[in-house]
Amino acid sequence: MSNIEIVRKFIDAMAVNDKDGILAFFNEESVFNNMPMETVQGPEAIWTVLGQLHEVAVSVEYVIHNIAESKDGVVLTERTDRYVLKDRSAEFPVMGTFEVKDGIILQWRDYFDMKQCLDQLEGFWEF
Repeated sequence: MSNIEIVRKFIDAMAVNDKDGILAFFNEESVFNNMPMETVQGPEAIWTVLGQLHEVAVSVEYVIHNIAESKDGVVLTERTDRYVLKDRSAEFPVMGTFEVKDGIILQWRDYFDMKQCLDQLEGFWEF
């Protein structure tokens, strides 16, 4: 299976929104940097970032606009990530990179506009 196919299957798992299915793509060496947030390592730490939305989402959809694989096997995705929550929906343009080895995502970096994200989620959580 190509790295692009693995990333597509991961994105399919995100849409099903099953924690175990999502975390199956990571191991203890996997690193997630959801720019501009803090970098985390390992499946449970990755879930601490993803779970903030995934645990309250009614539905999740990652729409891939463009996907490519570099000669080194790094997969690049241009996406719109959509979340339907109980009282609103939110969507964010995202550019992501995935470094995959033996079917495991070892490094995942997503770049997005944090202000745009927070503006759509304003008042959803009490901090």
